[in-house]
Amino acid sequence: MKVRAAVFEGPGLPFRIETLDLAPPAKGEVLVKVRAAGVCHSDWHLMTGATRHPVPVVPGHEGAGVVEAVGSGVSSVRVGDAVALNWAPYCGDCFYCRHGRTGICRAYVGPIWAGTMLDGTTRLSRRGSPVYHFSALACFAERTVVPAVCCVPLPEVPFEIAAVIGCAVTTGVGAVLNTAHVQDGESVAVFGAGGVGLSALLGAKLAGARPLIAVDRDVKRGMVADFGADRFVEAGPGVDETVRSLCDGRGADVCIECVGLPEVQEHAFRATRPGGKLVLAGLAPMGSATNLPGAEIVRQEKAILGSYYGTCRPDRDFPLYAAHWRAGRLPLDRLIGRRYPLESINEAYADMLSGTATRGVIVFD
Repeated sequence: MKVRAAVFEGPGLPFRIETLDLAPPAKGEVLVKVRAAGVCHSDWHLMTGATRHPVPVVPGHEGAGVVEAVGSGVSSVRVGDAVALNWAPYCGDCFYCRHGRTGICRAYVGPIWAGTMLDGTTRLSRRGSPVYHFSALACFAERTVVPAVCCVPLPEVPFEIAAVIGCAVTTGVGAVLNTAHVQDGESVAVFGAGGVGLSALLGAKLAGARPLIAVDRDVKRGMVADFGADRFVEAGPGVDETVRSLCDGRGADVCIECVGLPEVQEHAFRATRPGGKLVLAGLAPMGSATNLPGAEIVRQEKAILGSYYGTCRPDRDFPLYAAHWRAGRLPLDRLIGRRYPLESINEAYADMLSGTATRGVIVFD
């Protein structure tokens, strides 16, 4: 089968639209016709080299579409199902899966970072040579083949909403609800107002956080109130003191860092009150390190929590967030910004980097 896809060849090079060959699904795999794919920073990390991955590769890890075919042994989805895509496949049987922590299942980490399917081979190729899959999904393409566990049925949900549930929403809302367990009336500061940060604001609002503070560049000032923020703090020197002053001088009960930069993580630590929680949800560059003072961690009893994919279990959380959206408790429509055809993917990323847009989405007819 021939498919159009955005191909990434190496750091510093733009995405290029090409026609590739896509093999049919093998055992335990599913062919999905992609209908929407979110424009996320995690794919951009390939461009900068912050994330290292075999190339050529088809990025795209925040997607939704319709099942067109299933391989042998697949019973979890059927042809015609509308699905959101989960970029963290899991075995369902290891210690972590049995304890509901599917995001840190190690069974398929090797193939995912190798850019292959779970059997170690690719379904994408170009003139007979392999083209790799990013995050098991490669959904910046008209069609993609994914492991069946990556498909979560989400009927009667617009594809743009289903796509962002597949990454930004689950990562941000999950950091609030699953990792930090924010309680009604707790103060929350969210550092970074990209797709994940805006989702964290929505999740904190759902949890009843107050005050709810957003921290980012000034270009985000006019945006965050729509996502529930009570106050906006411009990023820069002294930001931690400002956040503390807005929380009775003590600091926020919970700070959620959604940028992935050591400097921002350190500001967020200092803005967290003694006895509070710092949640690191932003993906830092490979090989980077953060300087957090051990003495203060001990003496002030600050809890530092990593949150990978919102500590989610996709089969539980994707439908839950969709139900909150249907009920009006999680207004995910506000997250969806401009729609782009696949051919405009480089423009979509330029808009994302400008900071003036909410979540861009690649849409397929």
